[in-house]
Amino acid sequence: MKIAIKNIGTIVSGDWRAPLIDGDSIFIADGKFSTVGKVTAEEIESCDLLIDANGTTACPGLIDSHVHNSFGDYTPKQQAVGFLQSYLHGGTTTCISASEIHVAGRPSDRKGVKALAVAAYKCFENYRPGGMRVHGGSLILEPTLEAEDFHELRKEGVWLAKVGFGSVRTPFDYEPLVRAAHEAGFTVNAHTGGASISLANSIYAEHLLAIKPDVAFHVNGGPIAMPDEDFERLIVESQIALQICQAGNIRTAVKCVNLAVDHNAFDRVLIATDTPTGTGMMPLGMIKSITEMATLTDYPAEWMIAAATGSAALTYKLETGFLRPGKIADLLLVDAPMGGSKKTCLEAIKHGDVWSLVASITEGVPRFIGRSRNTPPPMRTPKVVRSTVVQDFSTAQQFS
Repeated sequence: MKIAIKNIGTIVSGDWRAPLIDGDSIFIADGKFSTVGKVTAEEIESCDLLIDANGTTACPGLIDSHVHNSFGDYTPKQQAVGFLQSYLHGGTTTCISASEIHVAGRPSDRKGVKALAVAAYKCFENYRPGGMRVHGGSLILEPTLEAEDFHELRKEGVWLAKVGFGSVRTPFDYEPLVRAAHEAGFTVNAHTGGASISLANSIYAEHLLAIKPDVAFHVNGGPIAMPDEDFERLIVESQIALQICQAGNIRTAVKCVNLAVDHNAFDRVLIATDTPTGTGMMPLGMIKSITEMATLTDYPAEWMIAAATGSAALTYKLETGFLRPGKIADLLLVDAPMGGSKKTCLEAIKHGDVWSLVASITEGVPRFIGRSRNTPPPMRTPKVVRSTVVQDFSTAQQFS
């Protein structure tokens, strides 16, 4: 399918160092971005679907790098069905498993933890809830695992691992497991802050600096934050990515962002949700966190969008997260909410308003064009100008 989008008000790139792109149009072909900024008349003429953005803002689809999925579109923690599809209507086009710890009767033996990771990985390879991409199957690091287990799992496709819920004596005991995971090519995420489920796994800066994961999950607390003095140590003494989550401590989230900018480490700041958990399922969790970090700091809204898109894509080596030729075409059209005091999406974010999602495209396929079922009504609405595709992409029926 070829898609052209014209009359875009602002194009947000996903790259915080060059966050805005000149131009007002985008062309998508075969699931990837072909032209971003200035689409030719020939490209518009060749498209199967022509969308008039009506002055709305284009940005990459949001990457939630901390989602507690289990199997299918179901969360045992909150006994909710359809939460992933609902997150798509909150702008999330990619989810990354924070491990399937909420699966009922979760195994902790060597064979069981491996089987759980493989099953979840392979299930989500075949399942795209609402069109969303889910990277499932995050191996829970248990002390019973051996070095050969990591290589075996990589051959099956599993590439994520999680520190924080294994049966270890102290968090320092994760170090050889993390080293073995890295040697096999895993990306390793670590619980950060006070204990949430496993009482033995409160993890602070001294532990993270010793075990050296790739990402400090919910660095602002999940939900309990580590001591204030630990933040500067983690930023200055390591290259660990700093994931801020909606389910954490908002004061320490702001502290982390400010320190990261002060130490030229904003590249490492990621925005995620850490849901569904006891905090609940939050379809607008990504939108809320982006907005909170923009309105409570001195930095631009487009920086915070980048922390939830391009920066996450670079950390996890994904081919999404940027509006850039050759990248997978995950794209949102967003706008300022109706009734607010601001006229554009970026202004609304900086002001602290929940913004409106008016279109979602994943891998070059429109999932809806029109108002999201979860966000406020927008100031402007895009429309389909021309289509040879036998499908109605609107969401009007949801509000009738």
